[in-house]
Amino acid sequence: MLRRLGLAAALVTIGSVAVVLPGAPAQARACTIDHYCYTTWYADAAHTSVVGQLYEDCGGSRSTWGTRSGYATFAETPC
Repeated sequence: MLRRLGLAAALVTIGSVAVVLPGAPAQARACTIDHYCYTTWYADAAHTSVVGQLYEDCGGSRSTWGTRSGYATFAETPC
């Protein structure tokens, strides 16, 4: 009986933790060595309004502005 109550309590706790934990923000894809890359984030799935961008140059320097969202495009070009 106690074992069942303990199991039930553990399942309820695990279920509530899974619901309470927030999702991670959208992450940029890693830029390949010897490439320069642009990651652009948009406000919606239609990609009508840019809300942020990440630029990575061939030397590894990074420049960002704006915010990240779940709607992104990624462009990568060899140096």
